[in-house]
Amino acid sequence: MAALQTIQAATFHSTGGGMITENKPTIPVVAHVITDEDIGALQGSKLIPMNLNRTIKLLTDPHSSMLYDRHVNALQRVLRHYTKGFPMKDLVQVFKILNVCSDRVNEQPRYEQFIIDILKICSLPFLKEKSSDELVFEQIVLESVSQLGYLMRVPSIAVRKQICETLLCFFTEIPDKQEVQYHKGTNLKYNQKVVEDSDIAETLVKSLALLESELPVKLAVLNVLQKFSKHSAKICDSMLRADAAHRVCSRLMDPDPSGQLLFRSSEILWNLLENGDKAVLAQQLNNLICISQLRDAFIYQLTQGYSHYDRQLRNDLLVLASLIAQKCPNTPFVETGFAKQLVLFSTFQEVKSHNALVKHLKLMQNHEDFELKKLLFNIMVTMGNDSTALPILSEGHLMLALFSFVRANESQSGPREWTPAQFEELQLQAMSSLCSLCPKMLDDYMTVQGSTRILLLLEWCVGPEDFGGHGNSLHGVGGRGNKRAQMRFCLRVLRSVVSTGDELALQDLADQGAINQIITILTNAVTSNTEDDAIDVEMQADMMMILSCLCDGDMHRKELFGEAGVNVCVHYLRTDPKLLSSGLGHHRLLLTAVDCVWCSIVGCYTTEDYLLEKEGIFLLIDLLEACPKNMHNLILGCLLDLCENPKTVHHVLTWRGKDNSSAAHLFCETWRSEERDLGVKRDNNGAIADVRRPLMGSLQDSKGFIPLPAGCMSQAIVDVSENMRAKIYSIFCKIGFTDLPGLTVDDHITLTVIEKYLDFKMGEVWTEVITELDQERVRPTTPDLEAVEAISRAIENRAEIVAGTQQELLEAQQSQDTLNEQEFYAEIRENYRQKEKQLNDFSDFVARTSNYQLLKAAKERQEYSIEASRIPNEYKKSNFFHEINLPNIKTTTFASKHVVVDSTPIDLTGGPLSNYDPDTGTNKTRKLPTQKALTM
Repeated sequence: MAALQTIQAATFHSTGGGMITENKPTIPVVAHVITDEDIGALQGSKLIPMNLNRTIKLLTDPHSSMLYDRHVNALQRVLRHYTKGFPMKDLVQVFKILNVCSDRVNEQPRYEQFIIDILKICSLPFLKEKSSDELVFEQIVLESVSQLGYLMRVPSIAVRKQICETLLCFFTEIPDKQEVQYHKGTNLKYNQKVVEDSDIAETLVKSLALLESELPVKLAVLNVLQKFSKHSAKICDSMLRADAAHRVCSRLMDPDPSGQLLFRSSEILWNLLENGDKAVLAQQLNNLICISQLRDAFIYQLTQGYSHYDRQLRNDLLVLASLIAQKCPNTPFVETGFAKQLVLFSTFQEVKSHNALVKHLKLMQNHEDFELKKLLFNIMVTMGNDSTALPILSEGHLMLALFSFVRANESQSGPREWTPAQFEELQLQAMSSLCSLCPKMLDDYMTVQGSTRILLLLEWCVGPEDFGGHGNSLHGVGGRGNKRAQMRFCLRVLRSVVSTGDELALQDLADQGAINQIITILTNAVTSNTEDDAIDVEMQADMMMILSCLCDGDMHRKELFGEAGVNVCVHYLRTDPKLLSSGLGHHRLLLTAVDCVWCSIVGCYTTEDYLLEKEGIFLLIDLLEACPKNMHNLILGCLLDLCENPKTVHHVLTWRGKDNSSAAHLFCETWRSEERDLGVKRDNNGAIADVRRPLMGSLQDSKGFIPLPAGCMSQAIVDVSENMRAKIYSIFCKIGFTDLPGLTVDDHITLTVIEKYLDFKMGEVWTEVITELDQERVRPTTPDLEAVEAISRAIENRAEIVAGTQQELLEAQQSQDTLNEQEFYAEIRENYRQKEKQLNDFSDFVARTSNYQLLKAAKERQEYSIEASRIPNEYKKSNFFHEINLPNIKTTTFASKHVVVDSTPIDLTGGPLSNYDPDTGTNKTRKLPTQKALTM
């Protein structure tokens, strides 16, 4: 307000004392802006813009290109100006200066130090004025980082080392806060992204060819590549495009007194295996040079290394070889002799050898040698996947070396032997290796009597000998303080052997008494009171599977299975279906139990009859009703083979399930569920909707008819094995299609389709044949064409007949439903008629008790009815007639000396304490007597 008055006064004096009247008052505008710089809030140095183009012109202009002193002063001025880092907008000029200096290093060595100093500044994050600069200058930053790699052409060790140091700092180090006014450095994530998107890694890999004689620089480049490949899969792919795997692996054994070359190279290869493209890597390493270098490096470290670092590097090389063998199956391990030497190192302790490589080699109890032994077992399993390496494994007696660990554990060990804990871990590792190798080396397995060794260890596992396992490593889970880990892997080895189906191995196990031994273990398991965990359930499932493989197809072994085996199977068939979702593996145990019934019992009449006595058929159908659908196929197959025994049919027909449902109803319901999953066309009542395709599902229909070679099965044939309808049809062929108990109308409708399943399937096959001939433009001969058309018409007519039968069944059911409804309504009417009669009788009773005249008339009618019911009419006039009615009785009942009177209903009287008013027919209000007050 004071300011406004001052302005008005000034205006008054300036006009000679005259007052100027204005419509609007003048408001002063303050134009002063106080910045952070004015109050000293900014921190750091101020970056004044510098014209770098003048420096570039000074360096490149022909008239000043030889003025080296001026060049030195200009470059020093640039270095002093950008000590905190280069702004993104100046990167183009900065790298032009770098390229000019790099091109003149050979002419003038003074440029070398300036290149190094500029590169040191480049190790700092680039400066940005705005947050959007990262996007605006992204392409410039990418090209600038790529230029760092191109500077490796400078023939200077110091420059090349500085390039590596700059890249390491830029990519891995968290930058310090750069105190520059109005600028901020880029973060580490942005720096890494820029390096990933650039081609710096590819350039560094290619530069290795220039550094064969410069070992320090080569080690620095390998260090950079190691850091790059460890953190980024994109960089690994970029390195592989430059043939990094071959370039690095082929120079593993170059002379290096420091030993860093082998370490850095192995780390790079490991990172490429983990993060890079496996196919490209396999192609680059699939040559003799790379594997030979890897072999020489491993053998050198194994035989010449003595320090802790050497043993660790040796193990790393073996892990690298394992990864290569696993990811690249066609790698030439056999051609280079690496496979033979690995087998030698794996077995020299257990199998004596005179090879010079292992003559003075000894593995101690230290951690690195122990890990080496486990890694050797692991690579043997990986090499076992190569069929060309199996003869080498056999020649090296690998199976004998592994089976040397298959023996009873001891509580103490010798001075130069593995400790008990180490031996147990190696034992479990060896047995795990045997699970993979035994099926591929069965001849060696039989040679070393593998079945006998495994069964002896299995007997020790269930014996009374005291042993407390250490439970170390992955293989020893659940085995601490017991023998379960050893037993678990014994069963796994046996399972892998019997799963091959080799008759010699199966017969050898049977001759060794494996069937009785396993059944005894299972019998003890089912009678035990302890609760089973996941490992117990797994071992029981393995034993059931071993028995299935041993007894399948051999009548003598099925007889050895005997009643004890049947009892075990029946016990597992009684498994509560709720346990299937417990997560402990009961679903697998139940499947193996059904499979054991199918393979070990079906086909032997003695065990089949005993299974029937134990209600095994009832248990199987109970499982079919309660278990998940993915188990139905196996159960139906087992039931179908059991139905070959005539005694089984009666059990199937006798079975009753929930709500007293029959087995035939369950089979029909399973058929309908299967057709719903297949997408078969049915109407709302379950009848045939398409007479041309009565069985075809939606998937089969969508694939259509495709011409196939003669050796390939068509869709109609494949459909038979892919679902359960063929098995259900076969079961009905055994139990019959008529006179089946417990069937509903829906079941009868389904049964008409099941009965004609074979005819409909034959029609599908003929339809496919006709369609395939049309697609191939082949016309059958006239007689064949007429036969095919007749078959097609017959199948279609049969489908129409079935559809008509189904319609008749539906109409009959509808008529029966209508009749039942009428009977129900008639029953309702009769009930109401009885209620009306009861009401009328009660009304007559009330009238007789209320009106004496009505009572007399009723009495007369009663006597008249009694007289009319008697045949002789003159009996009262005889001399011997005696009156049986009491005189003066005015009731309509046949009274005697004792009268029983029904009391009035309590809902009418209100109870024994209520007063009933017969005039109004209601209860009187009960008046309580009042007591007069006593006065003195």
